[in-house]
Amino acid sequence: MSVKEIETAITRLSTTDLAELVAWLENYHAETWDKQIEEDLDSGRLDTLLAKVDKEYEDGFGQPI
Repeated sequence: MSVKEIETAITRLSTTDLAELVAWLENYHAETWDKQIEEDLDSGRLDTLLAKVDKEYEDGFGQPI
């Protein structure tokens, strides 16, 4: 199925079904993002960035939220 076919199918959904799809997509996107972050952490791809953040915090650049 192509993206265009999916787009066309989405335009035919009822309001209720569209809301359900949007909720599912938001959840799916969040899960995918979380998985990517975990993979990046496990592989060490974020080590340099995290070290920089730690250094800035230690140097007093952190602010409470």
